[in-house]
Amino acid sequence: MSKRDEFIDAMKRQLDETNAQIDELEVKIQAGQEKFGAKYDEQMKGLRASAGAMKKKIDEIRAAGDERWEALVAEGEKIQKALVHSFNYFKSQLK
Repeated sequence: MSKRDEFIDAMKRQLDETNAQIDELEVKIQAGQEKFGAKYDEQMKGLRASAGAMKKKIDEIRAAGDERWEALVAEGEKIQKALVHSFNYFKSQLK
């Protein structure tokens, strides 16, 4: 397996894991809608948008040529870290 494939697989696993956590969190928010309020809907939309950006970057890296994909790695890692950080921050606000 090439370095690019390994990187894409790692990002994809992280995205899948984060999406699953977002789904679980969304169920909790929907169950306690009165408690959490509408502002959390907007934050949830933001998390979904960040996950979409990460998916888009994975697809871009996958489609990139051998010379170009390495230049996209830093952007992919930045998006990945931002998504995980945003999720963790949002989750901490629900306690």
